[in-house]
Amino acid sequence: MDLNVVLPLCSSLLSFVFFVFLIDQWRERRRPYQLVWAIGMLWYAISAGTEFLGGAIGWSDPLYRVWYLIGAVWVAAWLGLGTVMLLGKTRFGYAFALSVLLAGLFSYLSYAKYQYPDSGVAGFVYFAIGLLMAVVIVVMTWRGDTRWPNVAAALVVTGSVISAVMIALAPLYPGSFVNEATHIPTGGLLPGYLRLLTPFFNVTGAFALSLGALFSTYVFMPKRRIIAYTIRRGQPLGSFVRNFAIGVVAFPVNLIASIPGAVVALLRGQLNTRVPATILIAIGGIIPAITSGANRFGETSGFFVGELLGVVFLFAGFLVSIEVFHEFRIPFTRVVLRTRSGDA
Repeated sequence: MDLNVVLPLCSSLLSFVFFVFLIDQWRERRRPYQLVWAIGMLWYAISAGTEFLGGAIGWSDPLYRVWYLIGAVWVAAWLGLGTVMLLGKTRFGYAFALSVLLAGLFSYLSYAKYQYPDSGVAGFVYFAIGLLMAVVIVVMTWRGDTRWPNVAAALVVTGSVISAVMIALAPLYPGSFVNEATHIPTGGLLPGYLRLLTPFFNVTGAFALSLGALFSTYVFMPKRRIIAYTIRRGQPLGSFVRNFAIGVVAFPVNLIASIPGAVVALLRGQLNTRVPATILIAIGGIIPAITSGANRFGETSGFFVGELLGVVFLFAGFLVSIEVFHEFRIPFTRVVLRTRSGDA
């Protein structure tokens, strides 16, 4: 049994099942975030499928390009965009702006440290885009403009189209498609301007997905506020900036401080079901982000395991979420397996 074949096959099949459930739910309820998540899970399934085919029958130029485009660029970005669509009417715009800014900064720091061949000015360009998008989204969120998810969608959709053209036309350097020791694919054959595009989309998407889940967890769990702050509208700009800076530290501190109370509520059967669901989703976003990031820096051994665990936790989170699966039924049929009270 070759785990480099079995693990991506399992990831691909489970992702495709998840996609079917999501597209069926979207067909019934027409929530935009469900459609975007479904697209993201379809990319997940295709990406893992290319890894299965590469391990089973060998890698080729077209297969490698599809793997990099969909797996390294599109998957996290589209899943994160689904979370943005779900939380678009909240102040999550600040967290997403921070995600975009950090993505641009990380791309630039990678550019400065590793000096990938043929990077050109890509590091500066990606950082400038991240900074511009972050400023626009912060201002829109501060003004209460709920159209800021449209800016995020434009970034992801436009970036997806441009990246497809770039990868289709890019030359590949001579070498092996996979790491010689672990036989797991890496991005080392691509020009630097494409390798720097990966952290820009991955950091944005993974942070949006995970921070969105943690944001929802905090909203619905019993809270203990150790550090007080407010990012309400209407306060003077200086006060807002000060509170925003405090909030970056206060949110994780308050979240951690609230965990004991959430555990007590869970044992008493009083914990909102959205809390365990969103925790599972956060874990599902964090694990593959860590293993794919390690793969970028040559640590490839945990890549396929992290990929499978990611989709397992994501699927588990959605299955226990009332907001997404109010009614359990065989997809595309009227055969209801279970109905829950509550609705999104």
